Amino acid sequence: MTDTRPVIVRLGTGVQGLDQVLGGGLPEFSFNVIAGAPGCGKTTLAHQMMFALATRERPALYFTVLGEPPLKMLRYQQQFEFFDERKVNACIRFVNVSAEAATGDLQQVLTRIAAEVEAHDPRLVFVDSFRSVVLAHDGARSFLTLQEFVQQLGLLMTSWQATTFLIGEYFTEHDPSPIFTVADGLIWLRQSVQRNSVVRKMEIMKMRGQATLAGLHTFRIGDRGLQVFAPPTLEQAAGGVVAGRDAARLKMGVAGLDEMMGGGLPSGYSLLVAGPTGAGKSILATAFMTEGARSGETSVIAAFERRPNAAGGPVMTELIASGRVGVVDARAPGLSVDEIATLLIAEVRRLKATRVVIDSLSGFELALAPTFREDFRESLSRMVLALASTGATVLMTSELEDRYDDLRFSPYGTAFLTDAIIVQRYIEVDSRLQRVLAVAKVRDSAHSNELRLFEIGDDGIRIGSMLQGYEGLLGGRPTRREPRSDPVEG
Repeated sequence: MTDTRPVIVRLGTGVQGLDQVLGGGLPEFSFNVIAGAPGCGKTTLAHQMMFALATRERPALYFTVLGEPPLKMLRYQQQFEFFDERKVNACIRFVNVSAEAATGDLQQVLTRIAAEVEAHDPRLVFVDSFRSVVLAHDGARSFLTLQEFVQQLGLLMTSWQATTFLIGEYFTEHDPSPIFTVADGLIWLRQSVQRNSVVRKMEIMKMRGQATLAGLHTFRIGDRGLQVFAPPTLEQAAGGVVAGRDAARLKMGVAGLDEMMGGGLPSGYSLLVAGPTGAGKSILATAFMTEGARSGETSVIAAFERRPNAAGGPVMTELIASGRVGVVDARAPGLSVDEIATLLIAEVRRLKATRVVIDSLSGFELALAPTFREDFRESLSRMVLALASTGATVLMTSELEDRYDDLRFSPYGTAFLTDAIIVQRYIEVDSRLQRVLAVAKVRDSAHSNELRLFEIGDDGIRIGSMLQGYEGLLGGRPTRREPRSDPVEG
């Protein structure tokens, strides 16, 4: 049976991450509203899409309804990398209709817009701020009602085959407006304020004809404009090989540890290294990346406690400088798990990295904006699955208090998400503090069940032998075990 459904062309917005959230791009000839409170980035988003889409074959008209001239608005937009001065007056034209809007007569506004559209035949039309038209209309006499104006404007743009954007300051989606009903797409920008943290979020509340990613998506405004951080999906990161029982084993870079893990860490696995402060988690992570470099592999690290070159010393500094270890910047304010996941996956692809380190989950949680902490466990689960689907092997560290009556591997209840677990503990022996290490889990693989002493020296971690003649090691204060005596035969 022949498929006779019309094909809707989807336009690339030029905004990193937005096409994914939209479900493949922006439908051509659609009638869209960009709404939100003041200062959330509406005009910047509109300009970024306009400069990405506008060409001589697809010219744009940008109507400004504000009292300030377009020149003032452009002065600020020129600070962004997406701004292209060559397109202004060539394929992008700005038209000020504030005089018509000030009368409150919607018929005058519509007539002026129609005249400009007929004169320049645009394929992209922006009206900023449409809210100004509404406010000017309120209380004024007009031959058109607001609903009639919106309907005629939409009909006009559709007949001229223009993709249209109305930009307006709306504080909640419950504001009554016929615009929301007529619009094909409704993009809502928000600012979440919690304590001293401000986070920008985007929601695609409506987009006719295509499935969009539901929910709120974090975005950040930087020198390049908006960058949207969609939640990672297995489809997004597809292309890697998920490890199985017969996966190749990676060396850990610590003598004796590979044998304890049954031959090394299976490629594509996720490993949790859990232990108290000072136990050597970051040192083990550094050894893991250094060993990868020796084998010709590249790594990526997101460090939330100390800068990687500070924690790893001159060796790590050299690896970073040579491009064998990529660093994801984890110091930006208002971080979300989706943002870190997006940056990690992008860096893995760029470097074709096979090893990823997150040091540590405890610092990761503290670096998050408060609004994201409640969903940390669920978001972390998505991130680990997405990273694993790239084929990279992931090592995460987690800070644990040494509670000897409570054997846990993660304060977040996320240990089950990982394929392997190494646990480090402190014990007291003969009034001295010593460290022990054990491999608690390697999925689908035999591994050592020994508790091994280890030391940290200038050359890193050195794993020693089992502590003979003691019991109760996990209690922190082991006791000597009395040697068994054979019964005397009568």
